[in-house]
Amino acid sequence: MSTEATLIKQHVIDPEICIRCNTCEAICPIGAITHDSMNYVVKADICNLCMDCIAPCPTGSIDNWRMVPKAKAYSIEEQLTWYELPTELSAEELASVGGEDAASQSAQASLPDTASLASVSSAAVVAGTHSASWGASIPPWSAAHAYTNLYGPKAAEKTITATVTGNARVTEVGKQQGQQDYDTHHIVLDFGLMPFPVLEGQSIGIVPPGLDANGKAHHARQYSIASPRNGERPGYNNLSLTIKRVLEDHDGQPVRGVGSNYMCDLQVGDKVQVMGPFGASFLMPNHPKSNIVMICTGTGSAPMRGMTEWRRRLRASGKFEGGKLMLFFGARSQQELPYFGPLQHLPKDFIDIEFAYSRTPGQPKRYVQDALRDRSADVAALLKDSNTFFYVCGLKSMEAGVVMALRDIAQHAGLDWDAIGGALKREGRLHLETY
Repeated sequence: MSTEATLIKQHVIDPEICIRCNTCEAICPIGAITHDSMNYVVKADICNLCMDCIAPCPTGSIDNWRMVPKAKAYSIEEQLTWYELPTELSAEELASVGGEDAASQSAQASLPDTASLASVSSAAVVAGTHSASWGASIPPWSAAHAYTNLYGPKAAEKTITATVTGNARVTEVGKQQGQQDYDTHHIVLDFGLMPFPVLEGQSIGIVPPGLDANGKAHHARQYSIASPRNGERPGYNNLSLTIKRVLEDHDGQPVRGVGSNYMCDLQVGDKVQVMGPFGASFLMPNHPKSNIVMICTGTGSAPMRGMTEWRRRLRASGKFEGGKLMLFFGARSQQELPYFGPLQHLPKDFIDIEFAYSRTPGQPKRYVQDALRDRSADVAALLKDSNTFFYVCGLKSMEAGVVMALRDIAQHAGLDWDAIGGALKREGRLHLETY
């Protein structure tokens, strides 16, 4: 059989079901998944079918495959234009391409040639750059049960209607270096009498109204929940989100984010179409001796706010004596940091907070990984404790730096990072959620 006729089992992502949550890209240990503003896609020449991304996907969109001739594998450029998955080739079509052996080969397709990539990946993991290799895909053992996919593409009802009951800016008004507005909003949605149970660390999908440039309905935009399990307003069927208005892309070019601008412009009383909830691993532990270390940037603070507020409410009830809470919170400046004011009012004996600003005039750049190293003695002590759980949420660029900082802190304290890092992943104690 010719090289051109060799079949491969190509991993593809269903764009109709995907909520663009970045879980698959964040968890992939070899960098085989990428995305643009429209789709998440898998690189056929890199994917080694390790399956690490399957279980963490909240919707099942990742669990799709196509038998194709290796020489005609779907390219990244082609996948990025998909609104739906292509029709699977029939056995007859595969046979016409691959000859008599195609039918048997389709049952056990040859994998992409990834030997050299595997060696590169192993070296990268040792160097700490492929941080996804350390992130857990299971929740803490004591986490509450999470309800997922109550509404969505595979559910009986595609969406549930929520009503906006609050929309407030949580950053100071202004521009960063005369360019992008730092306009972040705290938005409260109420679900009325319709059940919509959520936990800290979960997310929802928001479906913007209208059509995109190609006349297709907008896909759902995912946002992390910023409130605790009993609601933004305790005892009410509501939740909150932390959303930054997107006015430029990653290259600094002007663009108006469809979902973020829609949400930030909402008025009290407006109706919103919601999917979800999503996520069953980035959950906080329930057992009282657990220590929680939260590391975030910008709107990555949303799940950390939910966890902190739930612990605060438990503490106020007098029924809970929790472990240590630490928060490492990064932003370009104090003005751009969400919830800065409320954070100042939390008791020091309740939560230990370190801020890191990377664009303060006249000051050296300081990132969350620098703040971790500055507190290395405290972090090392927590790394030794099997009751400690780490949560990382924010921009993708922070992820590797944070994991490398944890590794360095462990090694400088005389700890075996491979053993500790392996335990953190295996026991659901290091969670990475970046975008």
